[in-house]
Amino acid sequence: MTAVRAELRKLFTTRLWWGMAIAVLLSGAAFAVLFAFVFTSDAVQGPQAAVAPRTDAAIAKAVFTGGLQVGYLLTLAIGVLTIGSEYRHQTVTATFLAIPRRGRVMAAKVAALLVVGAFYGVLSLAGAVGAGSLVLGSKGIAPFADTSIWRTLALCLLVLGLWALIGLGAGILIPNQIAALLISVAVAWIVEPVLGLVLALTEWGKNISPYLPSRATSAMVESTSGGFDGQPIEQLSWWAGALVLVAYAVVMAGLGTWRTLRADIS
Repeated sequence: MTAVRAELRKLFTTRLWWGMAIAVLLSGAAFAVLFAFVFTSDAVQGPQAAVAPRTDAAIAKAVFTGGLQVGYLLTLAIGVLTIGSEYRHQTVTATFLAIPRRGRVMAAKVAALLVVGAFYGVLSLAGAVGAGSLVLGSKGIAPFADTSIWRTLALCLLVLGLWALIGLGAGILIPNQIAALLISVAVAWIVEPVLGLVLALTEWGKNISPYLPSRATSAMVESTSGGFDGQPIEQLSWWAGALVLVAYAVVMAGLGTWRTLRADIS
């Protein structure tokens, strides 16, 4: 617990945490308002109308999770910075001298990132649910028409924590902090989602696409999206998507921990 408190103190004694907090809160609210107006109007037409949510519960889920992609990109960045900044500023030496057991340090970082992910998840949902409920209520749509909405909101907290762990692994496996940050965000934001859409167009790729991180994230929060042809992309059930994303987080954090335990630190 001492190591976990130390890791949390490293974040919350800098200006990074409240800058990220403002961004997460505002992005959650902004995307919720945008999606609420889009999905409650006739703006969704043509091929994309096939994947537009129809029921009150589906609309509410789409609205409340609209800013989730921005949220998990931010927690991914925090995961990279958690270890990358230590190597960049050479504070990792003092960290391992203070707590000589590296496994304990890495376990503390994992626990702290899960807490941080849940913290930012609460802020994101506060903005999304608050702003989105106002718009949905004004449109005559019940924001909490189904109990599964609460499950989706809870899974959003887990999503942000797991993406932070993926960032932790990336920050260790890519030694340069700036390169790790740019590569991680580029892959998660552009390369991997586009790859998922391309794979969905092929017969053999349809079986691979649902297991990519972004697709597993969408499955967890039951967010349906369409491919280039506007047709819904096949995805996993919410619990299977959760298991897939947990596996990615475990592998990335595990590889990062293994490398840290074996690397020479000077």
